[in-house]
Amino acid sequence: MDILIWIGAGLSLIGVIGIFYSIIVVTRAKRSTTDDAELREKLAKVLPLNLAALFVSAIGLMIVVVGILLG
Repeated sequence: MDILIWIGAGLSLIGVIGIFYSIIVVTRAKRSTTDDAELREKLAKVLPLNLAALFVSAIGLMIVVVGILLG
């Protein structure tokens, strides 16, 4: 079941990278935007990426736990 652990770790790493990327995008948007409506529009575009990255990371961690329990 080592393969499950490595697959889960890889998915978790991809999810964490996506979360850090969304943090960087939001930070840049906050620095460059002074208008509230424009900032909300930019944040609305980043929200699906953030949720998808969180989902992938959580699924990866679940796969790691399953691999540990089965191994």
